[in-house]
Amino acid sequence: MIISISVPSKPEASDTKAGSSVVTPGELITDDPTWMRGHGTYFLNDKTYSSVAGTVLKVNKLLSVVPFKGRYSPETGDHLVGRIIDVGQKRWKVDIGGEHDAVLMLGSVNLPGGILRRKSESDELQMRNFLKEGDLLNAEVQSLFSDGSASLHTRSLKYGKLRNGVFVAVPSKLIVRAKNHSHDLPGNVSIILGVNGYCWIYKTPLSSAADHSASTAKTNAELSSAASGNYQPGQGSVSITRLEQESSWDIYSDKNDALSASIKDTISRYKNCLLSLSQCNIGINEIRLVRAYEISLGYGDTNLLFREEVRQSIGEDVIAQEKMRGAG
Repeated sequence: MIISISVPSKPEASDTKAGSSVVTPGELITDDPTWMRGHGTYFLNDKTYSSVAGTVLKVNKLLSVVPFKGRYSPETGDHLVGRIIDVGQKRWKVDIGGEHDAVLMLGSVNLPGGILRRKSESDELQMRNFLKEGDLLNAEVQSLFSDGSASLHTRSLKYGKLRNGVFVAVPSKLIVRAKNHSHDLPGNVSIILGVNGYCWIYKTPLSSAADHSASTAKTNAELSSAASGNYQPGQGSVSITRLEQESSWDIYSDKNDALSASIKDTISRYKNCLLSLSQCNIGINEIRLVRAYEISLGYGDTNLLFREEVRQSIGEDVIAQEKMRGAG
């Protein structure tokens, strides 16, 4: 006796999986060759398949799969935190939590003596005086190689070696992508939320607060000058000399500043708040982190925040507040 079994057909082009559809490795996403292949997919015989387990994301004609869990995949322009693991010829190898280590070229960093000067052989000989194994830095992804590894740069003065803080690692998928990943937080503490899940919590530099006050004063002065007709082009601009001064040897110093007990306590509190959001699988951004910090103040002693049940409670309170604000 022959038994016929009906096998459900694969989705047609009009049934392209998208939105919150869950796919597994090797599963067909669409057989329409007009779709562009994005991250987490591969193309075979004019059909697009998933290479990871995750949810399908459709943006215009681009199909990609966001994995449930996995290593960080760099993209051009990402602001991230990394750790130097090797010093080579005219380049540093940087751990960024991805499948491949990133590369930071000697020509892609600011060197003492001015950001515009050319790199010499003497610079190559003293590369370990700039950055050595174990040093942490924040950088931007400049470009990608064919194998998916990243080339970094620290040419902007907002990038460079990290000091006066603590390192925290969370899953990269929890970091909410934004225009700015460096934030000044309440309590005289700042944070860098690396897109790769590596974060750095540190004391807010004095120059940051001073620059904010100076910027406000400069804006008021410019408005007054413009109103009186005395404004001159270039008024209040930053000179090249100042940029060279900020690119002195101090940016590669290994010496941390003296931190007060209150600053250390605040940094520790933010660290535990960050881990609370991670433990509850909540997307991490500046607003949620500040809310978690405000909730944590109700627990008083920072040592209580190390308890798993306390972290769980903080995360649940953050979610509850968001639901209340949404309902309001």
